[in-house]
Amino acid sequence: MTSEFTIAVHALVFLNHKGTVFSSEGLAANVCTNAARIRKVMAKLKKADLVKTKEGVDGGYLFHRDSRDVNLSMVAEGSGYPPLWLPPGKSGNPHMACLISSGMAGIMDELYGELNQCCQAYLEKVTIADLDSRIFTGAPKAVTAI
Repeated sequence: MTSEFTIAVHALVFLNHKGTVFSSEGLAANVCTNAARIRKVMAKLKKADLVKTKEGVDGGYLFHRDSRDVNLSMVAEGSGYPPLWLPPGKSGNPHMACLISSGMAGIMDELYGELNQCCQAYLEKVTIADLDSRIFTGAPKAVTAI
């Protein structure tokens, strides 16, 4: 997962809460990043149909979906960065006689695949509306274990 996911989630929660069009500069001020990064992330979210854009002087980005229907898995996919867990590198050598060395890469690939499935399932349960609610009520959403 990269910082673009964080920027995407932050921007969507902000746009959802405000319910109006915001420029990349306005979003950048709230997200605490620069407008160029916002435009890069928002372009991906537009392509994923998570935001719409408005041209002109009063232009910018608008979250047009029902926040209860947009989950964090959709945001992760829309921001272009699945899978969530990537193996940092291969371990061992499949051509060695040692079963540990020859088998570790496959075991680690399997482990990272399982981590991705768990993360994906969790993110599917958390919506933009949930995060908006958490901010303003202070109550964490109870998500059942996977």
